[in-house]
Amino acid sequence: MAHRRTRKRVANVDGELPMTPMIDIVFQLLIYFILTFEPQDVMAHLDVFRPAPDAEPREEMETPNVLQIVIYPDGFTLNERPMTLVNIERNLARLAALDPNQTVLIMARAQSRHENLVQILDLCAKVGLRNLSVVSMN
Repeated sequence: MAHRRTRKRVANVDGELPMTPMIDIVFQLLIYFILTFEPQDVMAHLDVFRPAPDAEPREEMETPNVLQIVIYPDGFTLNERPMTLVNIERNLARLAALDPNQTVLIMARAQSRHENLVQILDLCAKVGLRNLSVVSMN
């Protein structure tokens, strides 16, 4: 008697991966990271240069020298005096030789050309003035 080997056919079943536990773990990790997050204080890392204490307190404060340049659509003024670009360059060079730390307040009118503002900024850089403030006016 010959025995026949019978093979049982096993149906191919696709493996299932349960998603619910994975989603639970992702939410738990999310909650963990949200609760343990500590934002850094940006203000604590800024470098602040404080003045050294003076041996004698000053009785009078020095007013800073402020040069005011206004750029109009048709020209310039330096400290409220109308001037050409060449005259402004001469005056800025003379004043920068006296005190290169002077504050220069550049006020540009809304109708003035950007080219004029760039020319004034170039003149200030050329003569060595570095303390500049640019203000827009109506």
